[in-house]
Amino acid sequence: MAGAVDFTIEELGKRSIKSPIAMSTVVGDQIANYVTDEEFIRLNVDVKPGAQPPVKRSQVLECAGPRELIYFTPAHVHAGIVSCGGLCPGINDVIRAIVRCLWYRYGVTRISGIRYGYKGFLPESQFGLKTLDPDSVDDIHKLGGTYLGSARGGGKEVSKIVDAMEKLNLNMLFTIGGDGTQRGTLDIAEEVDRRRIKIALIGIPKTVDNDFALLDRSFGFNTAVEKAVEVVAAAHMEASSAINGIGLVKVMGRESGYIAACTALASHEVNFVLIPEVPFNLEGYNGFLHHLEERLKRRRHAVIIVAEGAMQDQLITEKKTDAGGNVKMADVGAYLRDRIVKYFEEQKVEINLKYIDPSYAIRSAPANPGDSLYCERLGNAAVHAAMAGKTKLIIGLVNNKFVHLPIKSVISHRNKVDPEGNLWRDTIDATHQPTLMVNQFNK
Repeated sequence: MAGAVDFTIEELGKRSIKSPIAMSTVVGDQIANYVTDEEFIRLNVDVKPGAQPPVKRSQVLECAGPRELIYFTPAHVHAGIVSCGGLCPGINDVIRAIVRCLWYRYGVTRISGIRYGYKGFLPESQFGLKTLDPDSVDDIHKLGGTYLGSARGGGKEVSKIVDAMEKLNLNMLFTIGGDGTQRGTLDIAEEVDRRRIKIALIGIPKTVDNDFALLDRSFGFNTAVEKAVEVVAAAHMEASSAINGIGLVKVMGRESGYIAACTALASHEVNFVLIPEVPFNLEGYNGFLHHLEERLKRRRHAVIIVAEGAMQDQLITEKKTDAGGNVKMADVGAYLRDRIVKYFEEQKVEINLKYIDPSYAIRSAPANPGDSLYCERLGNAAVHAAMAGKTKLIIGLVNNKFVHLPIKSVISHRNKVDPEGNLWRDTIDATHQPTLMVNQFNK
């Protein structure tokens, strides 16, 4: 991947303004240092003994942080913040961090929140702006949801969006959103380039599914796992208290099963994890239903986690998309619930099944301390990048370092659980489910 993608970060122009942040350029003087454009990390930390080939600039990731010289004059800056797509724990933490860093660290006092996603830019929406300052955002990190409101769609109205940005005299826009949002950010940045205007476009990666390419994790993921573990505990209590009790929990994960797998590892109470990356059969001698029946014979209860994207190749009969361009998925949780009930009725076996779908409760929750800390640092790093005139980038954590990543590299593909990797191996060890639940030949 590192050799196939150019990780060079684009800039609006030469930086010539001394940063108002008082920091040091001397190592060892016990004062925090500026970050230079000569600080990089490798994407791939795996090495083999022997001589390593020379590393090109395009193959390494630029470290995030405040620069000694910046591009924008703080007093002239009008910054915009927009949150798009579905809810996710930590959005308000990011908004708060951006506002406070702009205001207190750089002296930027004109900050506008764009309401209800990209649709807030469209003149026909007439949502208006929300003026932001440290007082207005002081306590929003304690709340779930998004202080600015959110919506799917609108990102394809690129010309209208940039028209609105020009009328507002925006110098920088911070976009908080997932894959679709960041594709829109890149399209907007390309239109800004075509018009030869100087606006920095900075993305902050938002998805509880944790499926952004290259990043260690996206914000909201840790909170989602924490909340899912609480639900699994309830499902386990229900299941273990009933005759042949079954707790079925559906969690988020359209294309990636990270929440499901990590919840199983964290809870220690899950017996089956079903994710999009690992195919399985329902019926047959090695199918899921057979193994569920065997589990009930042995232990009299079972807990199942299914990611929302599992079995979609079998369940979707007509491909439709929502306003954000995402494929509308069939409800795999309800389907499994009904199919399990029918199977045991046919076997004349009494079961007590409880189905729980906590998706909206999880994604609307406030961020836990781990995610709140992550969001604070993402927001600060985003402001430093924008003030330095960098653009078309996403702030992310890679190899435990905050870095600048070109948007096109992060949206190039989705991060997925590797069925042959360590995480899934550990998940199998924790659940004791079969390595494969596929009928490989007739029996």
